[in-house]
Amino acid sequence: MQTRSLGTTGPQVSALGLGCMGMSALYGEADRAESIATVHAALEAGVTLLDTGDFYAMGHNELLIGEALRTAPAARREQALVSVKFGALRDPDGGWSGYDGRPAAVKNFAAYSLQRLGVDHIDVYRLARLDPDVPIEETVGAIAELVEKGYVRHIGLSEVGARTIRRAAATAPIADLQIEYSLISRGIEDEILPATRELGIGITAYGVLSRGLISGHFTQDRQLAPNDFRAHSPRFQGENLRHNLNLVEALRKIAEGKGVTVAQIAIAWVLSRGEDIVPLVGARRRDRLAEALGALDVTLDEADLAAIEEAVPPGAAAGERYAAAQLAQVER
Repeated sequence: MQTRSLGTTGPQVSALGLGCMGMSALYGEADRAESIATVHAALEAGVTLLDTGDFYAMGHNELLIGEALRTAPAARREQALVSVKFGALRDPDGGWSGYDGRPAAVKNFAAYSLQRLGVDHIDVYRLARLDPDVPIEETVGAIAELVEKGYVRHIGLSEVGARTIRRAAATAPIADLQIEYSLISRGIEDEILPATRELGIGITAYGVLSRGLISGHFTQDRQLAPNDFRAHSPRFQGENLRHNLNLVEALRKIAEGKGVTVAQIAIAWVLSRGEDIVPLVGARRRDRLAEALGALDVTLDEADLAAIEEAVPPGAAAGERYAAAQLAQVER
């Protein structure tokens, strides 16, 4: 397995990480046994970075990862690094009611995560979205206290802008920023990526297949469950979806010319953006995991990259990556 570093202060991790959210929430029903088998297959393949959030199905995802780690071979379990997002406030109906970055809340969230995961420390800990009522210095300072006590190894950030990144980095060492980055979500390239590179902060890129939209497997007539995030996502609606799937077909021609799949070339493109970027693949099944891992063997030369840019230029996607209410919670 190829490895990359999460910034200058973070750990060495596998070049691809496994995003586990979809095993519990937001993409319809998932098979628990297959999910655990997929985590085991990832560990066996050398994937070391597992990403979760304490609010994914209200703790379900952490319990799932905890079970997968307990039942994995000892050698594989010991190599696993767990990244946890915290702070989202949920209700029993599954609703969302903001984010809490107060120092007392940070420590409370961490205590529950440690118990659910069945671990004595969290490898990377990060607030999922900026709490507008709490200075980032206070939130990061609280995580730094957890680092001092050994409950957390490294501090991360999630979905924040360049100004907040700088303020956080002035407070404590930041390993990485987790943020959406893909062929059709390139907003970090203007200000955020230059800032993280200046400060020696890595990127863990989620949504590298844009929630399956540019995986090559999504079709115009696919029916989505009401509890599937994509049923309400602008990029998956009507004419937007038709436009975006046309982009996928243009990408498919390039992929077929190289003898790889659309998903593999899309992941390989993110890998090609820099050694400081670690893509997270949201595979829920072993076959999708195996396909994603194949991207590590894909080499894109200058001609390939030029063809990809022509097929899917910056800003080509139709529709925002989140609905308006969710986009309002993302720092611009």
